[in-house]
Amino acid sequence: MIGGLGEFVAAIGTLATPISLFHVAWATLLGIVVGSLPGLTATMGVALLTTLTYSLDRDAAILTLICMYVGAIYGGSRSAILLNIPGTPASAATALDGFPLAQQGRARYAMGLATVGSALGTMVGILVLVLVAPPLAEVALDFGSFEFFWLAVFGIVISGQLTAGGSPLKGYIAGILGLLVAMVGSEGIHAHIRFTFGIGDLNGGIGLIPAMVGAFGFAELLTVMWRRKAEMVAQKKGPDRTVPHFIDVWRYKFTILRSGIVGTLIGIIPGVGEDIGAWGSYALARRTSKERDDFGKGSMEGLTAAETGNSAVVPGSLIPALTLAVPGSASAAVLIAALFIHGVRPGPMIMFEAPEFVYLIAAMLLFATIAILIYGLTLTRLFVMVLRIPREWLMPVIFVLCVIGPYALTQRLFEIWVMFAFGLIGFVLRQMNYPMAPLVLGIILGDLLDKSLRRGLTLSNGSLEPFFTRPISAGFAAIVILSIAANLPPVRRQAARLIGRFTRESRP
Repeated sequence: MIGGLGEFVAAIGTLATPISLFHVAWATLLGIVVGSLPGLTATMGVALLTTLTYSLDRDAAILTLICMYVGAIYGGSRSAILLNIPGTPASAATALDGFPLAQQGRARYAMGLATVGSALGTMVGILVLVLVAPPLAEVALDFGSFEFFWLAVFGIVISGQLTAGGSPLKGYIAGILGLLVAMVGSEGIHAHIRFTFGIGDLNGGIGLIPAMVGAFGFAELLTVMWRRKAEMVAQKKGPDRTVPHFIDVWRYKFTILRSGIVGTLIGIIPGVGEDIGAWGSYALARRTSKERDDFGKGSMEGLTAAETGNSAVVPGSLIPALTLAVPGSASAAVLIAALFIHGVRPGPMIMFEAPEFVYLIAAMLLFATIAILIYGLTLTRLFVMVLRIPREWLMPVIFVLCVIGPYALTQRLFEIWVMFAFGLIGFVLRQMNYPMAPLVLGIILGDLLDKSLRRGLTLSNGSLEPFFTRPISAGFAAIVILSIAANLPPVRRQAARLIGRFTRESRP
């Protein structure tokens, strides 16, 4: 533990340079702006920025993406409070009490309280990341082709949980569609061309960046243009302040700590996401609060719990992303793709191939947290102005970024057509409430699943037995089977009956 904290302090020193601080400053501010604007999600921001950081060195590129991620999750609270429309899904719970506070003429104070809650929640998550991630990665020595196969399957299975309350079946379908996309082009062992239908441009496969930008960028742009415009709450004159009173923060210290822990634990669970972290923390705070009647009417405790919970999910979601290559949220799924692009291979071997990288990520989160704290308490007026930007001005800029990003990597027009295709497919799927994160996750994990399966069969002379008899493989297989069974309606109904019967029998 002491050694881990020492590595963390050393990582902080590594990033404490003028150029790194410059990257923190602009990337976090851009993330807050992206999160503030309704429709521009954290996932979309990270996907678009990935294309712009391709020429940067590894640490600078990942630093800007982390700052974008943290800033966007925090920035969603701005529009949630002022517009009653969450800038990101993670800020949906924030609107319940943030907007009523704004209607009472306390918009600036609500934004200040949300800022402090976000910063403290991320701090809790960073501490857990530093302490938990390294031991979790120590099982890497026992991982082989059989274990990596089940790890990839598990990643696809949990894609059913990336539906934000929708049908898990749609998540599975999107994940399997991503797997099919990953099978196009030369396979990884014998370089055999498959599923190209004679199109030479597909021989190298479908690029991750064009597919990701199309699914999260262009599709999001089309979706936003279909929605009606939002109207900001009227600004009332009267006493208001941005920096929260210390007594208000101290009064809810246990709520902040509890919400931070809940958010981090929810982040560690693959595929759940920031919105569930916010709602879980909010519901728990309401259940235990002495002011529960104020929730939904402008409760400062409710606002603090929601913001602390969703921000704590960010470092929590990076724990499975770094150590298992399985994302804890949709944004973490895109971040995994960015790590691969910049030469970092997340997964069980990361503590052996790049042991310092986990602590470097934690240090990056710390710098991003400090940045949102400074920006949130000093630039409230600027964020109010950002929300007034007409979307007719903003959307063309986003469209240009969607086109330039994929083309700049390979200078091939084909990549732009891929982006358009995935954008249109993504838009149609969104209209039918299909999630995009499993699609990208399937593309990322498809190559790993394919190679691991065939290598495992080669090692076992075609026998499937090692896939089920090796200890870790057997554990993953059991988890996968249970995860699928748990989402079947008959199983869920039977489990609900058993729980209800047990609860009745246990009552005195």
